[in-house]
Amino acid sequence: MNWFSGIEFAHPGFFWLLLLIPLMIAYYYWRNRQLQGTLGLSTTKSFASAPKSSLHIFRHTGIVLRCLAFIALILALARPQSAFSWQNETTEGIDIMIATDISGSMLAEDFTPNRLEAGKNIAINFIKNRPNDRIGLVIFSGESFTQCPLTIDHDVLINLFGDIKNGMIDDGTAIGMGLATAVNRLKDSEAKSKVIILLTDGVNNKGSIPPITAAQIAKQFGIRVYTVGIGTNGSARYPFKDQFGNTHYEMVPVDVDENTLIKISNITGGKYFRARNNNELAQIYEQIDKLEKVKIAVTRYHKKTERYLPFAILALLFLSIEFLLNNTIFKGALT
Repeated sequence: MNWFSGIEFAHPGFFWLLLLIPLMIAYYYWRNRQLQGTLGLSTTKSFASAPKSSLHIFRHTGIVLRCLAFIALILALARPQSAFSWQNETTEGIDIMIATDISGSMLAEDFTPNRLEAGKNIAINFIKNRPNDRIGLVIFSGESFTQCPLTIDHDVLINLFGDIKNGMIDDGTAIGMGLATAVNRLKDSEAKSKVIILLTDGVNNKGSIPPITAAQIAKQFGIRVYTVGIGTNGSARYPFKDQFGNTHYEMVPVDVDENTLIKISNITGGKYFRARNNNELAQIYEQIDKLEKVKIAVTRYHKKTERYLPFAILALLFLSIEFLLNNTIFKGALT
């Protein structure tokens, strides 16, 4: 057990007095030598039958008790205090919808192991780092739907995120529909900040709602959209299955509609990012994490309790024991 755990000293300068202890011991040693005398005897046979005492073992008890009392007194003078502090936190909260593309092109392997799995893994890490926010998930391809509504139960969200895969809905890239579905989930939120992270690797080619229209609706509800274009420059390795079920790879062009994604972010007050590999995508989520920090109002309280009394009592106890011993069982025996 650490006696000084959580203890602070109001007057630590008194600890310099501890340097007097070696001087006390040195003076005791010198004085003890001065009190010693010599006696010459022709024989010691007469002392052979004298009763023996073990009191000499305790001849230095006085100086030990005095030093301990001095140490305890110094500790008391330094005014040890136990410091307790606590704080009240008020979290304003951020509601975040992640809208992710699961179209066939997300199986391209310019990311490891492919765009879809890389996006899932990195987004899951982002979710784990934001335990105080409500987060939901929308997936889109040729159409869109809500995989998970806004929730603070991130274990459920992560499990549902892990289950998404290409082929769950008709193929295509309905960016406008994915964004509109995410907006619909956030429009009634009372959070101080409402955010959509929209990730896609293609061009809007499906759905009844144009992306720019969906962005304007998001703006009306005070929703900020961060858009992420995913895919390397040029062409990417893409797996195809032949009629026998064998997998073959071809290089296909990467076509990310950056102009539309930039317009969406500009309209809503968000920001556009381009990810060309796993590291860049992870860095983008880190940047968004920094941009969307939870606001916390903190009130700190401190309370200090004086703890000098036990040390003062110890000092008095050591001095009392020395006085009692010197005036009872050690009286005249140690000099």
